[in-house]
Amino acid sequence: MSRAWFTDRDLGKQFPRILTEAGLAVHRHGDLFPPDGSDEQWLEHCGRNGLAAITHNSRIRYVPNELAAVVRFKVHLVVVVGKATTAELARNFVNSVERVEALLTGHTAPVILKVYRASPAELHANPAAPGRVEVWFPKG
Repeated sequence: MSRAWFTDRDLGKQFPRILTEAGLAVHRHGDLFPPDGSDEQWLEHCGRNGLAAITHNSRIRYVPNELAAVVRFKVHLVVVVGKATTAELARNFVNSVERVEALLTGHTAPVILKVYRASPAELHANPAAPGRVEVWFPKG
């Protein structure tokens, strides 16, 4: 995998560390932007630099100026979904990255994907089970 990833501030330090340990190239929000920087700022950075962005902010699609930034800067944005620890969300992303990559490769930016955790039954049968990944924007 050669894609570089950007992790939003809401994912902290543990999430990008787990991705890096899994061999993914990761740029952390905290290394590039102040904590109070705007979402439009990092979305522009990702779009201009070809970074796929990861966030836990599921409201981003509904905030007009943030969605406009995704569209204007042609961002590949991935929203990790679920009430889980940061470590669990990161492990699920690593387990699901092939599915994420396939959808991102098949869609021209701008695009927003949602990554769900595998079900408890799937995780019981296989702790490394990938989650479901779906296109959230654009619809249709």
